[in-house]
Amino acid sequence: MTTTGTLHHVELWVPDLARATTSWGWLLPALGYAEFQRWPRGISWRLGATYVVVEQSPALSATTHDRLRPGLNHLAFHVATRAEVDALVDEAPRHGWALLFPDRHPHAGGPDTYTAYLEDADGFEAELVS
Repeated sequence: MTTTGTLHHVELWVPDLARATTSWGWLLPALGYAEFQRWPRGISWRLGATYVVVEQSPALSATTHDRLRPGLNHLAFHVATRAEVDALVDEAPRHGWALLFPDRHPHAGGPDTYTAYLEDADGFEAELVS
């Protein structure tokens, strides 16, 4: 069933598909997404009606992503518990992710938050919100 306004998909153009598959291919399944589609230049993972795509498009006009420039800053995902956030943060470096704002983790979003901010090798950010 389609619901108006529900996010259909997000597509990230990446400079290196293998590297993106290492990071996103771990994180998205850890969050409950299942592989949905695969083709020579891309892969997607789906959860419910929403899917996330990483693609190494031949139409890329640059080789780097800068989350501080106009455009996509980050993707934020709900995580059920603080313990799950902690477990993901512990495992993330083995899959190409680095913890952003480690001096303020897990309250970098403010004292009433429990959130991890991760950045992959290509500069894409994922926020894990409990």
